Amino acid sequence: MPEFTSRRGLLFGAAAVSAGAVLTGCTSNESKDDDSSEDNKQAVADDKPGKEVTIGFAGPQADHGWLNAINDNAKERAKKYKDVTLEATEGSNDTAAQIGQVETLINKKVDVLVILPADGKALTQVGLKAMKAGIPVVNLDRIFASAQAYRCWIGGDNYGMGLNAGHYIGEKLKGKKNAKVIELAGLDNLELTKQRTKGFDDALKNYSNIEKVARQAAEFTVESGQSKMSQLLQAQKNFDALWNHDDDQGVGALRAIKQAGRDDFLMVGGAGALSAFEEIKQDRGVLKATVLYPPTMAASAIDLARALGQGKGISGMSEFEIPSSVTLYSAVVDKDNVDQYMSTGFK
Repeated sequence: MPEFTSRRGLLFGAAAVSAGAVLTGCTSNESKDDDSSEDNKQAVADDKPGKEVTIGFAGPQADHGWLNAINDNAKERAKKYKDVTLEATEGSNDTAAQIGQVETLINKKVDVLVILPADGKALTQVGLKAMKAGIPVVNLDRIFASAQAYRCWIGGDNYGMGLNAGHYIGEKLKGKKNAKVIELAGLDNLELTKQRTKGFDDALKNYSNIEKVARQAAEFTVESGQSKMSQLLQAQKNFDALWNHDDDQGVGALRAIKQAGRDDFLMVGGAGALSAFEEIKQDRGVLKATVLYPPTMAASAIDLARALGQGKGISGMSEFEIPSSVTLYSAVVDKDNVDQYMSTGFK
């Protein structure tokens, strides 16, 4: 099969026209009717060494526990595969610097790119450039402005985070009359924060006995979490539950709560930090659960990139190609299942 057809022609715009037909054509011309299962196995990526793949990884600056975990998950996953070489850039939150880093990876002719953009809209053009050059892009979490800029998107479900946090709190308070809840959000200028709040509000609509009486935006940092939580505690003398969007800022929120001597409500966190898991496991404070936004998505992005580089699909699915998008589930972790998730907690 000509190189133009198998790579550039399929990737640019053929992210929209799935590569399945081509893969089927390449792998099944010699197949026999009674041997289709073997052909399917060959078309699915597994842990056995196969075609060597160089993956370029352009991640964020690790200035937050979750972002650091993204970088660690990608690098550790790549080490698992003998057929994968990872070309990782120095993480950056500066869009111009990150664009330059991705362009360097394009010039190196890596086989696949995994990009968590500092700004999805700002990096869309360099994603398009990679796709036009025949380099498939796995867009991690912060989405590009055009679906033509990536072959596959994988990320978390911000609306689902809020929805599941709201339902967990709702079920805990459904027998209480005139229940009151408050919300410690993240940065209000981010779409993800708006989605988390919308999901939370939509869930609470199912519980007529619950009213959200206060909301305060923090900045995803320990310091802001402590400061904003102190303000909420001073303004709200009586409430039954708190949802905090982010476990990093939750460290500060818990400090403020302990300093205020408050233990008269339940708290639900967000993201899945190790410190939150440990606090939940001890079950001695207000933090009773956290809703995941798993940084393991970066490890899965490497799996998807490897499958793309080898022209294969993924195990557990019938298709000969990877999906165009994967939205992760925001599971609720509490004392009943925290041991299961402890190894995924980030510092």
